[in-house]
Amino acid sequence: MVDLFIDRVLLKNNTDQDELDTEREIVARLQNRILLLFFGCVTSESCQLFAPKLSSFFKQLTDEAYVDRSAQLVLLYISMDETEEQLGSFLKELPKKCLFLAFEDPFRRELEAMFHVEELPTVVVLRPDCSVLAPNAVEEILRLGPDCYRNWQEAAELIDRNFMIGEDFEQTSSRSWSDPVRRLKYKVEDERRKKTNKGRRGDAEVDRGGEGGGGMPF
Repeated sequence: MVDLFIDRVLLKNNTDQDELDTEREIVARLQNRILLLFFGCVTSESCQLFAPKLSSFFKQLTDEAYVDRSAQLVLLYISMDETEEQLGSFLKELPKKCLFLAFEDPFRRELEAMFHVEELPTVVVLRPDCSVLAPNAVEEILRLGPDCYRNWQEAAELIDRNFMIGEDFEQTSSRSWSDPVRRLKYKVEDERRKKTNKGRRGDAEVDRGGEGGGGMPF
């Protein structure tokens, strides 16, 4: 996910519309999180009806007024609005903690094509590695509400850092990357050891056969 937006400028939906424009800021905000790409526009009646439900859904998972620990979830609005004024109007319907792409950023349309968005509203759910968890979760959000986050978290095998201290997270992350390599190394070494032992046994049998063949026949 981080790679997808590393060279972009993401804006916060606050009064000053602060920018996340450095690699460090982007990584800090997106790494090890599930990302919701919300494609919509203010002129769509369906989007107008869905926006407050999405906003409530997101707040119930991330706002301290509802939960003690914020979910590892990021909401990014991808505007399909026709004017910058329409974009600004629709942002008022969305949570202050959400992010958005600037109206002049052509990456909005690239994302629309990349994820084959054919209807509005669409909410694409992405794992931290940018693979698609759900191509459009609108109905799921409306039907299950915040409960669907647990399904996404389990499907994404997301490490809940809220329960872990820094050292634990680093060790778990390190093991997850190194274990496959370590298992492959041990497997190769084990197979090599078996071949060597087999070769030695074969040589010993040849030697014994040679000794027996040197005697006089009866």
